[in-house]
Amino acid sequence: MPDSNRLSIRVGLSLVICAGLAACSSFNGASTRLASIVTPYQIDVVQGNVITREQVELLKPGLPRQSVRDLLGTPLLQSVFHSNRWDYVFSFRHKGEEPQLRKLTVFFKDDVLERFDADPMPTEAEFVASLDYGRKSAKVPVLEASEESLQKFKQAAKTPEPAATTPTTLPPLPASYPPLEPVKP
Repeated sequence: MPDSNRLSIRVGLSLVICAGLAACSSFNGASTRLASIVTPYQIDVVQGNVITREQVELLKPGLPRQSVRDLLGTPLLQSVFHSNRWDYVFSFRHKGEEPQLRKLTVFFKDDVLERFDADPMPTEAEFVASLDYGRKSAKVPVLEASEESLQKFKQAAKTPEPAATTPTTLPPLPASYPPLEPVKP
């Protein structure tokens, strides 16, 4: 092979290698731009017992232990060494935000509620609104009946239904039933 061909092959390979290295550095920039646009889906993480302000307002000293459990649910933390203390912990994390952490501790004496310590709790409406983070909010329907709709309902309730023309009669119940297990002789 003549020297001019070897030189042109070397120069061509050098240009290809330089172009490849330059493409790698520009690809790195493109990949970081692409990664900032396309991100993996991250779910909202809800852990623990959701306690609302309305539930905390129902807690009163003297409430039996079972009533507290019915009102707040099973406690997340129940220590063997502190049987008179229940801890309710709730955390909620949205994508890319600091987690919200709320705690409620109830103290019992002789199986009745003595006192409780609680972080500021959201109302039920505030909590539901925080779940709809990032979604388009739809118009909330009115949950009260107007006077006209109440009158229509009352009129419909006063109107008796037509009686059935053929009454359904059931056969009489048997006087005795067969034994459940075979009788041993």
